[in-house]
Amino acid sequence: MVYYGQTSCEQDTERYLDVVKYVFSSYKKEVPLVINTMGWVKGEGLLLLIDTIRLLSPSHVVQMDVYDWKAMAPLTPEYVHLTPGLYTKGKQQAKCKQMGMSGAENWKSSEGEGDASAPEYKLLYVHPEFPRAGVAGEARVHSSILRDMSILGYLGQLQSPDIGAVLPLHSLVPYQVPFSAVAVRVIHTDVAPTNIMYAVNASWVGLCRIPDEIRCQTDGPVLLTQTPVCDCLGFGIVRGVEMEKKLYHILTPVPPENLRLVNCLLLGNIAIPNCVLVGQQGVEGEIPYVTSDYNYSILGSGKLKKKKHFKRREYAFECDYT
Repeated sequence: MVYYGQTSCEQDTERYLDVVKYVFSSYKKEVPLVINTMGWVKGEGLLLLIDTIRLLSPSHVVQMDVYDWKAMAPLTPEYVHLTPGLYTKGKQQAKCKQMGMSGAENWKSSEGEGDASAPEYKLLYVHPEFPRAGVAGEARVHSSILRDMSILGYLGQLQSPDIGAVLPLHSLVPYQVPFSAVAVRVIHTDVAPTNIMYAVNASWVGLCRIPDEIRCQTDGPVLLTQTPVCDCLGFGIVRGVEMEKKLYHILTPVPPENLRLVNCLLLGNIAIPNCVLVGQQGVEGEIPYVTSDYNYSILGSGKLKKKKHFKRREYAFECDYT
């Protein structure tokens, strides 16, 4: 498993392909492999899907359309052969988009090499008759809600089966991890080293293992300059950062024998569900990690903008992740 750290690959398609290649390299081909591709099939998303098909060389491609909505042309082997991808070229295409990362060499054909052979797979085209299925804004459950439910289910492993009530974050005992034991990297944006601890505190992190040895030359946190593509052993919440003792306090259901392998914390653009923070019971005074005294004039601190073309339902559910 690799922690990509974002809900969409639109901002970093190169890393997305690197992650796909890394995960696929561990496939032993002893059993059939089913690959569920993402739903971004317009514009560069379609080109990226073509790149993915060329990279993985599947034996079958299952394409599902809807009754009264045409998303794209059938992905026949001929179509994929002729159409240029985002980083690969189709038949008789002179150039392909250059990649800035090390994975680019694996995509570029050598000089004098002919067009790539046509892919050989069987297209299974499914055309169900469900009127208005797949229309934007009419999904019964949106991806953000499914993502929150998945995180809540994962955090439910922290709860004791013998206790009826849900324990809030401040009642759970965290692991203490020295700054020198793990390296830290923010995936989705650039953060100044002086502000890195503000970003890490109360955040959802991937607990990863990189092959390089962690070398701490200062008494501060170990910061990576590039985002690694590496194994992810699980996830956790940085419940607190103790600057005096140089410790991270991390809540995670990952077993201790696997935690010993973790030497990297990757912070992405995946938020902890609001109900986990707001719904903490048994707190007197201010709720930890929650404040109403906030200055929205600070650059980057504005409220999230809703997408107007989505017709969202109102969902209200209790924060019960037992």
